Amino acid sequence: MNTNDIKPTLFGYGKTTKAIAKLYGGGCTFFDDNTFEPFIDEMGNHILPSHLFDPEASALEVMTPSFKPSHPLVQNAKHLLSEYDYILGRLQDKPYNIWISGTNGKTTTTQMLTHLLAKRGAISGGNIGTPLAELDPKAPIWVLETSSFTLHYTHTASPNIYLLLPITPDHLDWHGSAEGYTADKLAPLLTMREGELALVPKGLPLPQTNAFVVEYDTNEFLANYFGIDASKLRFKGAFLQDALLALAVTKVLYDEIDYESMNAFIIEGHRQQELKDAKGRLWVNDSKATNLDAAIQAVKVYGDKQLHLILGGDDKGVELDELFIAIKQYDPIIYTVGANEDKLLKLSEKYGLNAFKCKTVANAVQEIDKNHTNGSVALLSPAAASLDQFSSYKERGDVFMSSVRAL
Repeated sequence: MNTNDIKPTLFGYGKTTKAIAKLYGGGCTFFDDNTFEPFIDEMGNHILPSHLFDPEASALEVMTPSFKPSHPLVQNAKHLLSEYDYILGRLQDKPYNIWISGTNGKTTTTQMLTHLLAKRGAISGGNIGTPLAELDPKAPIWVLETSSFTLHYTHTASPNIYLLLPITPDHLDWHGSAEGYTADKLAPLLTMREGELALVPKGLPLPQTNAFVVEYDTNEFLANYFGIDASKLRFKGAFLQDALLALAVTKVLYDEIDYESMNAFIIEGHRQQELKDAKGRLWVNDSKATNLDAAIQAVKVYGDKQLHLILGGDDKGVELDELFIAIKQYDPIIYTVGANEDKLLKLSEKYGLNAFKCKTVANAVQEIDKNHTNGSVALLSPAAASLDQFSSYKERGDVFMSSVRAL
């Protein structure tokens, strides 16, 4: 199918699909769950309720990536393509594609690698914020943050380099099982060709692939394998691994390891963002740690000090024993907030950790203030989403920071 000749039907009236409609100057047809009465937008697009979709009247469908496989639109579509398959399938001369995925750290790694490759014309997009339809097709390199949702539906598009960061079970209600989630994360290997590089965590059930696969397990392995001197990097913990993976790509592509450029990279807010209060005590805003592994990695970074740890929010039903087993050795004092507060209190008791019920982040800051010293660390790393109490993890982090500044 030549997708250039067919105006697609679009599922979901969102950022990704609106960008695709712009390629045609509007005039596309959308089907959207949140639309109850048909209307025409300023671009001349027709937006209809989802139940009006007629598969017999559509020759090609492209969707918002987050649609579950069980969604009626997905089930009824006969010519469904992912954003990646559709956009990359349209391009005769494709940019060099580097895809980055994983449970945590993919945004930072994408930003780091784009930063390193900016002098060579690289641009970034995908899950990081810019839809593929808005990326410059003449750019020599696309660095794409790639979600498990997108990978599930992508069958023909393929990366030239695939970086998979460590994964832990996530979005299980969407993927159906931990095995399904892992399979989707490994799906790019199925279409990669001989000589193309896939960097993946060691121990995963790899499918048969023509790619050159490097399995890694530690930062030391990455540094030794690619000849990187980790002591020259200013990052620590999970950020050090992100930097090593980014530098591994520049080493492979250009035999280049630019420590100065890497160290000039500034990590975005709400990820292990450090703040000293008026008394010189350290507070760390890691509000973006919305799942277990992200919180575990943060605790590992700061666990050499007495740790005051704020946990809680919407955990989406995930079992939390893994978190407590991992952090118990650091003996943190737990301050619980949010929707899963009672679960956290019971687990704190089960694993012999002191815990305070605080209900809100602001209350937790007040409680920590009573015992925090210049020798301890106060860490907001919730291991849960924020939407039970906030509009986003950014708002949660901002409330934390403003509460600290108000002490």
